[in-house]
This record gives sequence, C-alpha cells and structure tokens, in this order.
Amino acid sequence: MDSRLPWPEYFMKIAHIVAERSTCLRRKVGAVAVKDRRILATGYNGAPSGLAHCLDIGCLREKLKVPSGERHELCRALHAEQNVIVQAARHGINIEGSTIYCTTQPCLICTKMLINVGVREIYFQHSYPDELSREMIRESGIVFSEMPDGCAD
Repeated sequence: MDSRLPWPEYFMKIAHIVAERSTCLRRKVGAVAVKDRRILATGYNGAPSGLAHCLDIGCLREKLKVPSGERHELCRALHAEQNVIVQAARHGINIEGSTIYCTTQPCLICTKMLINVGVREIYFQHSYPDELSREMIRESGIVFSEMPDGCAD
C-alpha cells in the first residue's frame, strides 16, 4: 500500500506554502498550475512587481470599505490565479490543459481568465462569495471541485 501523500493533497499543500508569500492584508491566496504532475507556475496575491504592497502601505479596499467579493478593480493586488497566468506567460510556459490548485475559489475575473487559457481542472479549498464564477465554470465544462480543509494541514 502506498503511504505517500496523494497528488492532489501534495499540490494543495504547495499552494498553501505559496500563499505565505502573499502581501494581502485581507486574505492570503496561493495557486499552482500543474500538468502531468509537474508544477508549471505558481502565484500569490500581491501588488505588481516593483510597486508598494498593501502590507507596507495599507489596504485600499479596507480604506474604502469594499466588501469581499465586490469591486475587484479597487485593489492594488493581482490575484494568485492572475499571477500564475502572468508568470507562465512571462516565462513562455503553456498552461493550456493544466490543473489549477488554489487555496481559495477563483473570483469571476480569474475564472474568465482561467477559462480562456484552457485550464482543464480547478481545485480549491475555501469557497468565495461569487456564484457567477461557479456558474461560468460549470458552463465551461472545467472540472471544479472543493477539497476538504484538512488536506493541506
């Protein structure tokens, strides 16, 4: 009997480690793009390269009292899934057909981007208040599944 950690749990644990690099004051999110059991790219939520992070200057969303799940454009940070896509593109890595492991369910903006890059599966651990995101993923045919909380402990 194989006593090693199953692949999905392994990659979700890595996504949680990636999230530790986050500079967001509200929610630390990590994402990992995987294909053929190989990591293609990782991302966490934070300000664009070279710009001040919320960790250093405060959270614009908190200052403006923007509720979670709303007005994503009012934020200095890119989301973890956006950074996965950007990092893969920057380094010439094709993530079409990949699986995304994300600590939090993708928002609508990230969902649309993941659909367009041709992601095959999305696994997440914590839900997010964005029903339209879920509806679009279902419509796209992408495998979409919430993993239990204990799998990344």
